[in-house]
Amino acid sequence: MPAQRLDAPRTVQSVVARMSALGAALPPEDGVAVFNRVYLSVTEEVGRRLGTGYFQDPAATEELDVRFAARYLAAVDAGVAGRRPPACWRPLFELRGHPAVRPVQFAMAGINAHIGHDLALALVDTCRSRGAEPAALEGDFDRVGALLGGLEERIREELMPGPDLLEAADPLTHLVGSWSLDKARDAAWSAFRALWGLRALPELVEEFAERIDKSVGLVGRCLLTPLPATG
Repeated sequence: MPAQRLDAPRTVQSVVARMSALGAALPPEDGVAVFNRVYLSVTEEVGRRLGTGYFQDPAATEELDVRFAARYLAAVDAGVAGRRPPACWRPLFELRGHPAVRPVQFAMAGINAHIGHDLALALVDTCRSRGAEPAALEGDFDRVGALLGGLEERIREELMPGPDLLEAADPLTHLVGSWSLDKARDAAWSAFRALWGLRALPELVEEFAERIDKSVGLVGRCLLTPLPATG
């Protein structure tokens, strides 16, 4: 698990610019585009809060946000170049155009990949870069979590079928309800603590990170189960 270098992008503003360009280049119904719109809105909100005193350490928060986003953008670049992205991202990239996968599934699968795998690694990279211990990031990690508090609800409101389709969408409701953003973030923090504790044993770190990647990819494939038409 090599440290993630801060190449480009280097700021939240540059992340937003990159995601905006990516979204403009993709068809709106593309599965990656669906996730990208959700992620862009969250990143814009974090950017708006950086200069307001909301975060205890805005510089560290920005670095974490950029390192976190860089892993998603690297996965996108790998797909464009014909290389295999991490296992956690493969289900979304492989099924991004499937007609029987709903937009809310694409959004959840992308969030699952990014938080379930990328977040722990970005936290490790940020601590290593800043010479900090996990406790230094925990408060602002929780503050970002508070910003995400309404994300799942907003996704359901915007991307789930309307009330007239609830009966037909029952399998979708069950599928989406089986995944929790809060629990995924808790698991990411625990994985980060474990990876940080193992940092003097690089072979174990690499093995643990690989297992996380594969496990998250399996969950993503389940979230992207094609479903019958709702109408």
